Order: sequence, then C-alpha cells, then structure tokens
Amino acid sequence: MKIHPTAIVHPKANLANGVEVGPFCVVGEHVTIGKGTRLLSHITVDGWTELGERNEVHAFASIGGPPQHLGYKGEPTKVVIGDDNVIREYVTINRATVQGGGVTSLGSRNTLMAYVHVAHDCRLGSHLIMANAASLAGHITIGDHAIIGGLTGIHQYVRVGDYAMVGGCCAIGQDVPPFMRAAGGYRAHLYGLNTVGLQRHGFSVERIAVLKKAFDLLFRAGHRVAEAIRLTKKEFKGQADVAKVLTFMEGTKRGVSRVVNVDLDLEFDQEG
Repeated sequence: MKIHPTAIVHPKANLANGVEVGPFCVVGEHVTIGKGTRLLSHITVDGWTELGERNEVHAFASIGGPPQHLGYKGEPTKVVIGDDNVIREYVTINRATVQGGGVTSLGSRNTLMAYVHVAHDCRLGSHLIMANAASLAGHITIGDHAIIGGLTGIHQYVRVGDYAMVGGCCAIGQDVPPFMRAAGGYRAHLYGLNTVGLQRHGFSVERIAVLKKAFDLLFRAGHRVAEAIRLTKKEFKGQADVAKVLTFMEGTKRGVSRVVNVDLDLEFDQEG
C-alpha cells in the first residue's frame, strides 16, 4: 500500500494491499478500497463507498458524495463499484437515497470519461463506455455493454438496455431497448439496431437478422405497442434476444423511445 504524504486517509478507512493513494487525495472513514486500485491525485472518496479491485481513478474525481436530492438527511447510503474500471478526470458518482433503495452501483470493466456524472440510485452494468460529460439523473438503469455518447443527458428513471448505443449530444427521456441505437438531439429517437456494436461483440449474421425482423414488427408495422408485443411474441417464440427486448418493453414506466421514419434510418445506415 502506497499513500502519498499529502493525502488524507481516515484511520478507519479499509484499504487492501496494493492500493495507491496519490497526492492530495481524501479518503473518508467508511470507505473500502480493494487491492490494486489506484487513486492518482486530487480525488475525494467519501461516504459509505466500496471500490473493488484494480480500479484506476483520475484527478479531481469525486466518488461517494451525498446525493443532490432535497430529501436526503445524511442516511448511510452507499456507492458500490466493481473491478477494473477506469474513472477519468472530474467524474462524479453520488451515493444513493433511502427512497431509491440505498445503493448507487457500477459494475466492472467500465470506462467513464471526463466529466461524466452518475447521480443517486443509478444502477450501471459492466463493460460500459460513457463518453465525456454524459450525465445521468437519478434512478437510471443501464445494461451491460451499452455506450452513452458525450454531452448526452438522460432523464431520471430511464432505462438503457444491454448492447444499446446512445449518440452524442442527445436528450433521452424514454427507455432505449436492448440492442438498439438512439440519436437525434433533443427528444432523441430510435434508429434501428446497434448493428456495428453487435457485430463487434460477436453476434452472428443470423442472430442480427432475427433482431432486425423483430424490430420492424415492433416499431415499423404500424401496430399499437401492446398489439406489436403480442404479435412479436407469437412470431419469435423461443428467440432469446427478442424475448429480452419484449421483457424490457413490458417493464417500461416512462415509455420507449420512438422510431424515426424509414428514410432517415436508411440515410443513417449508409453514413454509418
């Protein structure tokens, strides 16, 4: 364990072997940090925060600060972070509220670029990329392998599914289902599947083709949502990827992002 002489580490903080705490860092009383994690410099880790192993945290990040929520009264809520994450400069990850379940969580092997904000009660999966200044309001859920573009803001309680991609400079006010991509600035829309991302993750041509057909039936055939889901369940019975999309849609509370017209989608595909 290496602690720089200018760092302030509370004597009750629990730091494992191999932890490095760089210049001018502050580590609070209730913090636990796993082996091999590095706090590079000028970082604050406070509150009831658990950092896993081999995380790399860059300058001026703030982890475990109180939620920006008027109802918070100092309760011992948590931030729980997994292993092998890269957390870049000025990232903020706030601890949770009692009302929201008491835990803000981040999985493993994620990259949070500079100025990313993760608000109270967010639940983030693993293998995520959040580009510069992407901002999450409270109570947001993001699945595994998702990508959130830079300067994008996501409304509270929104969900983004596994393998989804959200473009830069977007405002996301409704759910983005698994395997899909959203873009388009204020009130972003769906633009079909995240085909390139799925290919990069080893999805076969056949698997992607099934998802494309399901997407067309769900969003392009002109059915109301409930009827589209019913028809898709019937036609794609036994298809696990499609079932994941349908389960996600049936669990929505804010509704699912809408789809742009076909011409715009074709243009986007050709450019991408």
